[in-house]
Amino acid sequence: MRKGLIVFLAILLVATLTVGCARREPEKLKVGMVTDAGTIDDRSFNQGTWEGVLRAQTELGVETRYLKPVGTTEADYVKEIANLVDAGFRLIVTPGFKFETAIYQAQKRHTNAKFVLIDGRPHKGDRVPVVGTNTVSIFFAEHESGFLAGLAAALQLREGQFGFIGGMAIPPVQKFNWGFQQGVAHANANFGTTVSILPENVVYQGTFHDVAAGQQLAAVMFDRGVRAIFAAAGGVGIGVINEARARALAGKEAWVVGVDVDQFNLGVWEGSKSVILTSAMKRIDQAAFDMIKAEKEGKFPGGQTLVFNAKNDGIGIPATNPNLSAEVQARVKTVFDALKAGTLTVSAERGTLLP
Repeated sequence: MRKGLIVFLAILLVATLTVGCARREPEKLKVGMVTDAGTIDDRSFNQGTWEGVLRAQTELGVETRYLKPVGTTEADYVKEIANLVDAGFRLIVTPGFKFETAIYQAQKRHTNAKFVLIDGRPHKGDRVPVVGTNTVSIFFAEHESGFLAGLAAALQLREGQFGFIGGMAIPPVQKFNWGFQQGVAHANANFGTTVSILPENVVYQGTFHDVAAGQQLAAVMFDRGVRAIFAAAGGVGIGVINEARARALAGKEAWVVGVDVDQFNLGVWEGSKSVILTSAMKRIDQAAFDMIKAEKEGKFPGGQTLVFNAKNDGIGIPATNPNLSAEVQARVKTVFDALKAGTLTVSAERGTLLP
């Protein structure tokens, strides 16, 4: 009798444990982000990345958190990455080339975590890329995005001078410039526009944070008669937008082509009026979301370098462009479809274009 009771209790215990294990919820994926300089509402890289993470929270049920470093050095980034890993975050997304050396360190140090580096490749400081098996590097076809924005701006304004203000003269910014010039040239050659870009109106300020310098450069260009400036320059670009808004409030024409994300709201100066003609977008949010989804599905492309372009809807101009006519938007869509199909190509090199 006693033996039978012991056996019964043992069976009951095993059954209870089995049911408990069966009911245990799978561990929720925790996705973290470390911001670059600025905040998650910067209408640029940080915000675009964070929006993709938040979309994953809504659609995929992941847990999310972001940390803002006190500075922008490798040590600052490495510290916050470690803080996320220590808190159980196993997928960490970082926006921008400034994270390259930090991710190089992190991918070796935190082998139990995975990393998404947007617009950069990990390296130890020698520019030799080392994309670890727990890391994916993502780049964008900025030249295609710039091309579409240049085409749209030229089609809308039809004539006059355009300008370009970049931050640092690094490949992503340069490709925006070269693509923009090709887009303007394409409009001139195929749609009867007469837009010019003079050498003195192509400038790299040298930073991504000097708002005052951006405003001053824009003022000089607008005074020269430039009608629209493509600003691919982070905080420097905010200065360009500020100058255009001030001129619009004074009753003067001044247009800006935004960058990275839809910057229309940044250029609002009265009611629903904005100085942002359109924006050369990189679908940063889509890239971040896609990598989180891949991890959820067990398909994380570790060790790879991916390019988001027209073919995978990784670039473009905003779906809604209040300052572009319906006819212009339709023409731009036709050109985008040609890029997507591969029947039209845009060069990622300078060639005979301005610096």
